Amino acid sequence: MSNIYESAATTLDLFNTPCLTKVELRVACKGISDRDALSKPDPCVVLKMQSHGQWFEVDRSEVIRSSSSPIFSKVFTIDFYFEEVQRLRFELHDISSHNGLKDADFLGAMECTLGQIVSQRKLSKALLKQGNTAGKSSITVTAEELSGNNDYVELAFSANKLDDKDFFSKSDPFLEIFRVNDDGTGSLVHRTETIMNNLSPVWKSFKVSLNTLCSGDHQRELKCTVYDWDSNGKHDFIGEFQTTFREMKGGMEGKQIQWDCINPKYQVKKKNYRNSGVVTLYQCRLSLIRKTRTRMHSFLDYIMGGCQIQFTVAIDFTASNGDPRNSCSLHYIHPYQPNEYLKALVAVGEICQDYDSDKMFPAFGFGGQIPPDFKVSNRFALVCVCVYVCAGIQGVVEAYQNCLPKIQLYGPTNIAPIIQKVASAASEEMHTKEAMEYFILLILTDGVITDMADTREAIVHASHLPMSVIIVGIGNADFSDMQMLDGDDGILRSPKGEPVLRDIVQFVPFRSFKHASPAALAKSVLAEVPNQVVDYYNNKGIKPKNLSDYESSRAFSP
Repeated sequence: MSNIYESAATTLDLFNTPCLTKVELRVACKGISDRDALSKPDPCVVLKMQSHGQWFEVDRSEVIRSSSSPIFSKVFTIDFYFEEVQRLRFELHDISSHNGLKDADFLGAMECTLGQIVSQRKLSKALLKQGNTAGKSSITVTAEELSGNNDYVELAFSANKLDDKDFFSKSDPFLEIFRVNDDGTGSLVHRTETIMNNLSPVWKSFKVSLNTLCSGDHQRELKCTVYDWDSNGKHDFIGEFQTTFREMKGGMEGKQIQWDCINPKYQVKKKNYRNSGVVTLYQCRLSLIRKTRTRMHSFLDYIMGGCQIQFTVAIDFTASNGDPRNSCSLHYIHPYQPNEYLKALVAVGEICQDYDSDKMFPAFGFGGQIPPDFKVSNRFALVCVCVYVCAGIQGVVEAYQNCLPKIQLYGPTNIAPIIQKVASAASEEMHTKEAMEYFILLILTDGVITDMADTREAIVHASHLPMSVIIVGIGNADFSDMQMLDGDDGILRSPKGEPVLRDIVQFVPFRSFKHASPAALAKSVLAEVPNQVVDYYNNKGIKPKNLSDYESSRAFSP
């Protein structure tokens, strides 16, 4: 059983996607013993991140001479993605010579995920030596969200007479804005939509915090680049320009700020070169949240303030899945290759479990005939009648595999009872008026649901509660009717006409990710969750429970 779980989990890869949230990690160690009994070690921490099954160094701390309990001044800054499993490894080395790590003694290591660190704010674990043996030494990693002021600015750009990079049509331009950091590196602030076949695009306005845009420094350099989009991902460079938010603020007075879009190669080669187009800032509106005394709390404010993600899974046991004993069945259990149900379960569950301290997950089935009387149930526990929680995602996997031979697949495909069950628990949390638990329900189904009216009613009710619903379509059925549950194409309404208070449903067919890593599926269905969490609590005026303690810790620098 564990082979299937590990096979599904190890296919989770990291993606190079833009990140707007960064986390600062500070490291301290205690009780380090040195190989040389006559002297204390000279420790250094090396931070590594896993990608495609390999560990790559991200950064390293300074060397602290002669210390068995070092507190490192080095701050590690990591991009945070809720929708990814970000595996980290902290290695401690004794740097006793000028040759660095080459001649260093290995003192121990600790592996964890970034999600585990931010959900606990401070993670302490034993340092494991060679052979994964634990000694008396330990390591503590403290997380803080990288933030500045909470002012927001709304910006809107257009361009005119951009260079044409396509032979048979006009360019398909998009604009990227990068903040130039103190070390000279760039952090992506915003990427506009692509305007197809247009040399004079008008891009949509967007809002961004000043912390993200310029780290609160109005004179910090911003690098703006225009590309011609290509479907193969090899976008053609059109031109670039540099600016600052201080310069952009000129647009707040109703003026339009313009920049020449420059291609440096053309500037050198072409004698009469002027520009590759002109980019215009036609809107700049500043929202001073500090003046209104309203604070927009972030997702990490709530997570680091103690909010737990309560993860529940529901699996389709209707007859349309096929006999589990047949290799063509969607429920067929191969000894080494996980089926689509397991791939989706592990991909999403691996991420959510880091934000649940007890890691006890409710797991249900629906549409099956269950023993002993084999009556159809639209909501039954995978473990047994009286126990519906499983220990960890591995426990859910085992419960699913163990119950398959005992359940007779039948029907119908009704999911409203499952949504109502989780909504009942979320309703209790809502009445506490505290940000302690947010519920995520993962529904895995192989066909269009048969209780659409009841499901719409249940979703509209749930949209008032601290919960989100993720539906993954398994197999090759026609899921077109399921798209209406996802509010991306319009506002979902109950049969009585009541609209959802907020968009809480994300539906994707698994086949869209059949040739990609399951991590791509997880990224797609979980990417909206942080905003859904923030929107719910901010709209209710609910602050992070331990906000005062958290903000005090953010003000402290060891």
